[in-house]
Amino acid sequence: MSDNVDRYYPASGRVILHVDMNAFYCSVHEAENPEAYKGKPTAVAGSVEMRRGIIVTCSYPARRRGISTGMQVQKALRVCPELIVIKPDFHLYRRYSAAFMQIAYSYTPMLEAVSIDECYLDITGSRQFGTPPEIAGAIQTRIMDELGLPCSIGIAPNKLLAKMASDFKKPSGISILRLRDVPRLLWHKPCGEMFGIGAKTADKLKKLGIGSIGQLAAADEGMLLDTFGVLGSWLKRAANGIDDSPVNPQREQSKSIGHTTTLPGDISGIAEARPVLLALSDQVARRLRRQKLVASGVQLTVRTPDMKTITRSRQLEIPTETAEDIYKTACALFRQHWDEEKPVRLLGVTLHGLTPKEDSAIQLDLFDYERQPKKESLNQVMDMLRNKFGENAVLTAGMLGDPHTGLLRNHKARGTSLQKDQLSRPQQDEE
Repeated sequence: MSDNVDRYYPASGRVILHVDMNAFYCSVHEAENPEAYKGKPTAVAGSVEMRRGIIVTCSYPARRRGISTGMQVQKALRVCPELIVIKPDFHLYRRYSAAFMQIAYSYTPMLEAVSIDECYLDITGSRQFGTPPEIAGAIQTRIMDELGLPCSIGIAPNKLLAKMASDFKKPSGISILRLRDVPRLLWHKPCGEMFGIGAKTADKLKKLGIGSIGQLAAADEGMLLDTFGVLGSWLKRAANGIDDSPVNPQREQSKSIGHTTTLPGDISGIAEARPVLLALSDQVARRLRRQKLVASGVQLTVRTPDMKTITRSRQLEIPTETAEDIYKTACALFRQHWDEEKPVRLLGVTLHGLTPKEDSAIQLDLFDYERQPKKESLNQVMDMLRNKFGENAVLTAGMLGDPHTGLLRNHKARGTSLQKDQLSRPQQDEE
């Protein structure tokens, strides 16, 4: 190993990259169909035909014409009549996401995917591939050459500064942010531009007379603790460019949320499976919302009385947190893969492809612009009632039996009893 490469790596400490894909969804469509989209103002949005919904992302030519994420499609078309609005294709995005992360992974196994279009890499032990700028350049070049996608990369001694650095030059930039550069490059910026500081926190800081990152770095930590609790210490450390959080290769992508129930007696056919699948879907959806996650895939588990088990899964068009979407998918899998005559002793529903809801909030609104807020409000009310009165406080008619036959059953789903007199009303507190 040459001394020239070694001097780029600290004797102690880390070298972190943040890879951030630029206008990812639009870039994927351009890579797939450059003749139709290259260099043109494009946007990905839902409800394209009805000209409603919101812009999820837009290309840089569109941004230069005044289009921005979160803008209503109807307004965007008024601002930029030549805007090309594209229907989303999440199967395609996931394929490109896996491909660019595979390229990044070839330089270090220490990869943490934080969303579909960004990841952190710890390349402290990757000096065999060259200097940090050389590694970042190689990753950026390969992603463009092999996938046709632009990306920006930040290089820093920690995740926080790497994230900040990747925003310096977009699109297709590579930026280095050292700890010693923080006063010169960050301290003049408003607090709201620091990653991890939201609008509400920035407003609170402003009321304390702290408007810039530099003022936050110099603020009294005791005062910050009194105002923000334990967050106060983090705020001061972040403003000084200090972040000890590790790059964690085992993130949400490897996790799942599942629920199974062994039935008190054999059932057969979709009519008898429906109330059980609905109860299971409801339970996993509630656990999903409790963790503030959304799921992009549903898996069905079916076991026969002789203990033969099959699992079948399906990817969703858009991530979800609702029992309705999960239930419909589980029923579709059952009808597609299970013989109506075969007896069933166990059913299970598992969610996978989990991501934080905050990373997918706009995606959730793509195809259901008007109904989505009502759905979320209903889910919040139902969750609140169950938290207060118990799991059985609110049930839907479908949980009680097949709507076509009126068949009522008392299936037990891990202790959840489906009783007729519990329909849509809170239980009384037991003394």
